[in-house]
Amino acid sequence: MKLYRIGELAKAAGVSERTIDYYTKLGLITPEERSLKNYRLYNGETLNRLERINQMKQEKYSLEEIRQTLIKWNSVAGEEHVTDKLTSLEMHMQRLEREVNELQPLLGQLKPVQARKLLTGLLPQSAACIEALKYLLEHSSMM
Repeated sequence: MKLYRIGELAKAAGVSERTIDYYTKLGLITPEERSLKNYRLYNGETLNRLERINQMKQEKYSLEEIRQTLIKWNSVAGEEHVTDKLTSLEMHMQRLEREVNELQPLLGQLKPVQARKLLTGLLPQSAACIEALKYLLEHSSMM
């Protein structure tokens, strides 16, 4: 298992060493172990975690929201591969939900003929997914 020092991890993740320090202090990432010279060493999973953090930051999540999401993901037991897939799927669903929320006012302004024309240009599976997301968003307050 490859272990990264802060500089190596920062370079691999495309962030600054200061960011690594800050995320460590916030508890977003944790070192795997310390070297004989007391350097913090991080594993490959930390690199994956940093990629998730960067994705969420690009999607405008606050650091507190990211921290809460990471805690929730950590509590999921199971195979690392399954956890990664579930994480990816959840992030994708959250992004879709935000996009649908952004589209909702625009779709509401369309005339029925315009909306039908837009939906007929989509693949049936895509149209079904959009309708399902709309339904879930409209009824999520009831759940």
